[in-house]
Parts: sequence; structure tokens; C-alpha cells
Amino acid sequence: MTLPIPAIDLRDGKVVRLFQGDYTQQTTFAFEPEALAVRYADEGATWLHVVDLDGARTGRFENLATIAGIASAGRLRVQAGGGIRDEDGVRRLLAAGAQRVVVGSMAIRAPETVAAWIGRYGADRIVLALDTRFRDGTWTLPSAGWTADETRTLDELVPWYEAAGTRHVLCTDIDRDGTMTGPNVALYRHLAMLAPSLDVQASGGVRSLDDVAGLALQGVAGVILGRALLEGAFALPDAFAVAQKANASC
Repeated sequence: MTLPIPAIDLRDGKVVRLFQGDYTQQTTFAFEPEALAVRYADEGATWLHVVDLDGARTGRFENLATIAGIASAGRLRVQAGGGIRDEDGVRRLLAAGAQRVVVGSMAIRAPETVAAWIGRYGADRIVLALDTRFRDGTWTLPSAGWTADETRTLDELVPWYEAAGTRHVLCTDIDRDGTMTGPNVALYRHLAMLAPSLDVQASGGVRSLDDVAGLALQGVAGVILGRALLEGAFALPDAFAVAQKANASC
């Protein structure tokens, strides 16, 4: 079953979106994060994806109080990330009320360490953010808020993590992120072949209800919805309706 998941990206306490992960190409929206989360809950959301963009780049939690405020309202289950560089970061986000901790840079740089966290906290509490760019015939894995290059590849790490007991992987095609040019459906087909047991959350480029339906037909576990909701391209209840219809046809 595919679940649409609204997203809130935070920078300096504000709701923002970046274009292709570029911190110099930022759109700031006139929504208060906590009020936006309540609106999404009122529209039927059960999960919310929250990213501390400041933390993702610096490795320090910059928006933890806002994340805690959203979680403490109790309206939504929160998966949150940005700035996880050690186990203390995992503990702090869980203590702040996150149901799942999203781990990006560490998942790429120190897979053995992150696999140990999955064993310790449970596969349902850790989401791997393996965000990727296709370069020179390879799905590369930039880190540190997509600002640093790494040598490990998507094709290397995804099967490794599946064997290590991972359940949740969030994968963004960075070149589609914030562009509203459509998701890279081929990427998610590729992931399904690499590691068929994983629950994959698709992110990047969703612009229409047809995109949501198309990803649901690919069998992804979640569809992250960011700019499309913020700019009113479609309504969240309609996304739930088309995902449910696509799920029923599979």
C-alpha cells in the first residue's frame, strides 16, 4: 500500500524548498511549520516528513525545537532528519518525539555503524535517506545536504542494507527535487530490482495526481509530497484518493 506523506523542510525555522538541493535557490513559504502540520493532519495525513536543512549541512540540529513542537501536538507521526552524525543525534530526535529518524550522510559514510543502530532501535525506527544523482552511468550518493561527493554508490549500498535488516529507504533523485518536473519512475523500478523487500519512499519531482498514481502503481511504500502541496498543485485528500485507487488496481 502506497501512502502519500507530506513534507516540511525547515531552514532558520521557516518552511522552505530548495531547487535540486541548492541552498542558493531557496523558496520561502509564508506558513508557520506547526500550523502547516496541523493542516496536513486535518486533511488526512498520518505521517509527516520533516527535514532540518540547516542541520543536514552543518551536522548540528538547528530546528529541533520546531520538530519537537510538531511531534508534541500528537496529530501526526513524524519522521525527521537532518544533522544525524552520531548515535546521540538519533536519541535526541527520538526524545523530541520523532517516530522515525532519517539518516542520510552517516548511512553513506558509515554503514556498519548505521546497521548497528537499526539493530539497537529496530528497523521501524530508522529510515535511510539514500538520495542520489545519476552521473557517468552511476547512481552516486552525495552527502552533507547533497554538498559533498562520496565514493559509495546506490547499487552498492541498497542490497547491503537489505541484507543487514533495513526496512525503510527514502530515495530522492536530487536532479528532480523541488523541480516539479515529474518523478524518476525508472529509479524506483531499479530499486525494486536491487532490493525487493525494502519499503521505499519516493521523493523528488512530484507535480500532479497522475505522478502520485504512477508511483503507487510501481509499489513504492510512500510518496513524499513537498512543493506540489505548498504551491497548491493538488490537494492532499485527492492524493490519498488516487493512491488508494491505484493500490486497489495492483
